[in-house]
Amino acid sequence: MRRIKSLNQKINTVLVLLALGASHPVLAQKSDPNMGIVPAPVSVSKGKGAFKFTPETIVLVDSPNHKAIKFFKEYLRKAGLATSVTDMSTVDKKRMSLTNTVYLNMTFSDEMRPEGYELNIDGDGIELRGHGAGMFYGIQTLIQLIEPGSKGYATIPCGKVRDFPRFPYRGMHLDVARHFFDVAFIKKYIDVMAMYKLNNFHWHLTDDQGWRVEIKKYPKLTEVGSKRAQTRVGRESGPTATGMFDNTPYGGFYTQEEVYEIVNYAAARYINVIPEIDLPGHTMAMIAAYPELSCDKSKTYQVGEKWGVYDDFVCPTEETFKVLFEVLNEVMDMFPSKYIHIGGDECSKVAWKRSQVCRDIIAEKKLMNEEGLQSYFVSRIAKHVQSQQRQVIGWDEILEGGLAEGAVVMSWRGTKGGIAAAQLGHDVIMTPGSGGMYFDHVQSKSPQEPLSIGGFAPLDKTYNYEPVPSVLNKAQQKHIIGVQANLWTEYIATPGKVEYMLLPRMLAMAETGWTPTQIRDYKDFANDRLPHQLALLDNLGYNYRVPVAIGAVDTTMKGSKFTVVLEPSVEGAKVHYTIDGTEPSATDLIYSAPLEFKIPEGSTVTLKTIVVTPSGKTSVSTTAKMQN
Repeated sequence: MRRIKSLNQKINTVLVLLALGASHPVLAQKSDPNMGIVPAPVSVSKGKGAFKFTPETIVLVDSPNHKAIKFFKEYLRKAGLATSVTDMSTVDKKRMSLTNTVYLNMTFSDEMRPEGYELNIDGDGIELRGHGAGMFYGIQTLIQLIEPGSKGYATIPCGKVRDFPRFPYRGMHLDVARHFFDVAFIKKYIDVMAMYKLNNFHWHLTDDQGWRVEIKKYPKLTEVGSKRAQTRVGRESGPTATGMFDNTPYGGFYTQEEVYEIVNYAAARYINVIPEIDLPGHTMAMIAAYPELSCDKSKTYQVGEKWGVYDDFVCPTEETFKVLFEVLNEVMDMFPSKYIHIGGDECSKVAWKRSQVCRDIIAEKKLMNEEGLQSYFVSRIAKHVQSQQRQVIGWDEILEGGLAEGAVVMSWRGTKGGIAAAQLGHDVIMTPGSGGMYFDHVQSKSPQEPLSIGGFAPLDKTYNYEPVPSVLNKAQQKHIIGVQANLWTEYIATPGKVEYMLLPRMLAMAETGWTPTQIRDYKDFANDRLPHQLALLDNLGYNYRVPVAIGAVDTTMKGSKFTVVLEPSVEGAKVHYTIDGTEPSATDLIYSAPLEFKIPEGSTVTLKTIVVTPSGKTSVSTTAKMQN
């Protein structure tokens, strides 16, 4: 049991077990079947003992100039394990059989699944086999297993791992239109994606509130469209809405040189960068720069200063298509991605409905209505993209009025759109807010959580999401090519908050996309493996949401005697607590052994707990009321 449970509320003894862990002899030992690896591999066989990495260890490689090998060599240098990385072809074959050697082999001839790898570790040495991306992902697993010692030394537990991903598409999205993040942070974002074997970075570059990518043929897109005069403060609507603006100009964009830098940086980590140019809706920034692309050229448009959906957007005229095709040509020159995301979501159609130009187009093209006009618009854009040997991705609204041939659907409004697209024979990426895939949603119901757009996506909801709907038959299920989580930034203005909202949920989503359903285990993930992974992220300088103590819950219990057993949710962290009802802090009592409580009749003891990491990060508090 990992939650408070009354064994008998009618007798005087109530046992409260809040965790099972290895820190106390009364607790069960962690089995750790996956050796702490995230995402959990397809097959793990734990060995006995460990391989000792020393300054004398030799790393032998058969492809010394391959980017995966270069990545590992740089890791060794930064980790203080700088050692000899040698081309196998230059080494006497006798050396190949010696101990204290790491072999990285990419030129084997037998079959291996795409992106798969095999890792064998014993006391004498390590062998890692994998082609291309498989070698890179095997290196990521190996890095997770390395326990650094003194300089030049490390310990790696023995075992065998055979692994490959469940889905070919494993994505993470970032909105830089609402709030802009610099190149250094984008690289940091890509780094953590690579750690957990994600392979597609969906870069949301344009929206009503800002155009963030340089287009040389249309310079006003960034000269005007990247700058808004002010930004809404607090919630857009509801009882806590402020109705205020900050009266502070806001802007930022990426030059084409910076885009190339990011694309190349990601490619070195086997991550494809998918640009999103949101069309036809969410284009206030575009028409603010070029009002002639709107349906009412007499109006003055401003880059969006508030959140939500705007009624004004581009008009589907030939003039507009000419500009959009030229913009997309520059985008495709910058991004070698097979996929180009064109948005297609939340197009209110209000501007089209009041436009005589649009009514004339509907009549000329013999379209049914504005939904048909949207389908016509998306089809024109898709055909242009496809003429450049690329493939369009759109949000599930692109189904409205008919789906463009060859388009990939990103299902965000639940799973209905994804199901419909798969049934039509289109590839689908599942990313529903209802499945915990929207990381701008709040992570717990605690009032201590930072301001968010709303919604509720706790870690377990993200982890337990199943991307393949059971209503699809086997042929249709093959069209579910992957899963993605989205991070919209209306209420996320700083890198630290991005990381807080991203982590640790991204690790849960990564396991959803990589690990076979039948071996996924939330308790193993959250209680056995996540504490170590969060400590790794702490050492790398990432912010993250600290989970509450393992087993701690908000609850009220009846009884006279309680035993409370807790465990930190982050390796190396401490659990602090109070029993007087006040909010605990890092200066309060430290949990070190099971707590015994005897509650006098008619009394209540309120136990509040928090987790504090070595770097000072703090969880929200939990409250357990014990009443007699």
